[in-house]
Amino acid sequence: MKRLHPALTLLIAAILAYGLLIPQLGFYWDDLPMSWIRYQLGADAMTKYFSTNRPVWALLYQVTTHILPHEPIYWQVFALFWRWLGAVTLWAIARKLFPQREKFAITLSLLFLLYPGFNQQWGSYLYSHFFIVLFFFLLSFLLMLRGRTIPALIFSALNLWMMEYFFVLELIRPFIIWTSLELESLAPKERFARTLKLWIPYLAVFALAVFSRIFIFSNQIYGFSIKEEIIKAPLETITLLLQNIFTSLWTVSGAAWALAFQFPSPSVDGPRITLIYTVVVVAVVALILPGWRNQPKDEERGGRWWIIALGIVMLILGGPPFWLANIPVSLGFPANRATLSFLLGVSFMFAGLLEYIPTKIRYVIAVAFIALAAGRQFLWANEFRRDWAYQKNLFWQMTWRAPGLEKNTIVLINEELEYYADNSLSAALNWIYAPDNHTDVVDYVLLYPTNRKELSLKLDTPVNYDFLAGTFAGNTSQAVVFYYSPPRCLRLLDPEIDSENRLIPDDSFLRDAALLSSTAPILSESIARMPQVYAPEPAHGWCYYFQKADLARQMKDWQTVTRLGDVAFSLEDYPNDPIERFVFIEGYAHAADWQRAVELSMDSYEVSKKNMSPLLCKLWDRIARDTQNTPEQNVTLDVVQSKLECSP
Repeated sequence: MKRLHPALTLLIAAILAYGLLIPQLGFYWDDLPMSWIRYQLGADAMTKYFSTNRPVWALLYQVTTHILPHEPIYWQVFALFWRWLGAVTLWAIARKLFPQREKFAITLSLLFLLYPGFNQQWGSYLYSHFFIVLFFFLLSFLLMLRGRTIPALIFSALNLWMMEYFFVLELIRPFIIWTSLELESLAPKERFARTLKLWIPYLAVFALAVFSRIFIFSNQIYGFSIKEEIIKAPLETITLLLQNIFTSLWTVSGAAWALAFQFPSPSVDGPRITLIYTVVVVAVVALILPGWRNQPKDEERGGRWWIIALGIVMLILGGPPFWLANIPVSLGFPANRATLSFLLGVSFMFAGLLEYIPTKIRYVIAVAFIALAAGRQFLWANEFRRDWAYQKNLFWQMTWRAPGLEKNTIVLINEELEYYADNSLSAALNWIYAPDNHTDVVDYVLLYPTNRKELSLKLDTPVNYDFLAGTFAGNTSQAVVFYYSPPRCLRLLDPEIDSENRLIPDDSFLRDAALLSSTAPILSESIARMPQVYAPEPAHGWCYYFQKADLARQMKDWQTVTRLGDVAFSLEDYPNDPIERFVFIEGYAHAADWQRAVELSMDSYEVSKKNMSPLLCKLWDRIARDTQNTPEQNVTLDVVQSKLECSP
């Protein structure tokens, strides 16, 4: 059987791990604000955004964003391409360094490609540019090994001036040069002199880059924050630094690869995703195991310890951008972006350790690790797919409930979505509600109260937010507050009722924020325009009719509320939160359909008597206050107070 070329093997593995769900993926985390700034506010705004951190990197964005449209699928494919191309380049480097170790080269590149310590591949707008810089870094080594010094120096410089993640890793170059001279059988002294001679041009470029960062452009995104701490408490700071270093090295190596052994749960992930995970794992095994068997046996003589040594040196050189800035390295989102600096070192070290395992079982272990890592990445892809669906659903429901928003409105919401910060959703909010605003005066802001400790949850408090490329200026007196916890509907909080709603988690701070919530900034005029990437509009189920009924309640259009209620309750869909019935309870009461209002009240009450009773009592107090005083009303109020155990 003819074996696949390693580049094709890597491509298929990349697609299985990262690409199967691409049509259902979107923009995440920094993707949303960064892409919104570039495509909505313009190229100059993107330059301004990067003006205080990585301005040279901004030039790369100017190129890519002139080529690719503001649609996730293009960026997802783009990011996958650069991830794959980096792995292919590493394979080519390994073949040059260790020409008698073909199996080692493909093992190394697969470990690099599928490394489970980094789970943000699908933040494609942002990380495609990370992978381009990583490719520049690797390509500079490959060109150097092929004797192409000038282009190698150019790509080395691009890496050094664009960002800091792979900056210190440049110092691995003399070790790579030393390794490349292995086959020339030079005496140690001569080999050292040759290494130094070949390294000097690259060292000069590195020194120039250091000089420019210190004296020309010193306000990089990560400063050397540990310097002041060493001056204040040198011994304690150095001790903590050493602890941080050892913890980081374990985190990016052993702890990271342990994630590959987190398997799907059919009860949580569902049988379909569990089945696809199994297919991915089996497919990767079927892809790489026969190819290894058909490759010539690697030369086993020596060199194994040097591969591990290279990995350890790379690991140590990967850490300074974070250790010196006192930034923790963890596997949590979004902090695991730091693992990209250690990716090369972990791959070399693990591939080197595998070389010490007897040949008969070495590749069985390698295949198991690689296949499970691919499966783990697919499971993360599904989590990103689900979060994108939740985010789209959030904004569709918001536009149903609030077709328009007054400019300078603050939107407060709970921190429910895993892969979105509040500034991410602020970008989407402006993209939807201010599609024609291309200025640096931002119309809206969305904030998580949990994430903005400085935010005062009191009326008449100014709120200013800097998007770097634009600014928002508002006041808490013009705010709307939403609660979102799928499969529950998005719900505009009612200050009269939700300030005591115990079904809203304490740690969301939304019960306090509910007092700021107002319908005044919500316009019935349809201003919102959903971008094409949010299409198609979801089917009109329970939440659609709930949102439209809540909007009609705001307009005191009780006839529309009851009409929508009749449709909503005839569906096979149903409320996932007992408070979702409140709008219809109030609507039927205003339409004098007291029996239906009481029935719905009891339905909500039976869900959670302890939590619903005080809320229903408040609702009926408002109904009593706002509806006409009639004998039927009085009888109904007496019945409700008795059944709901309301205080007289």
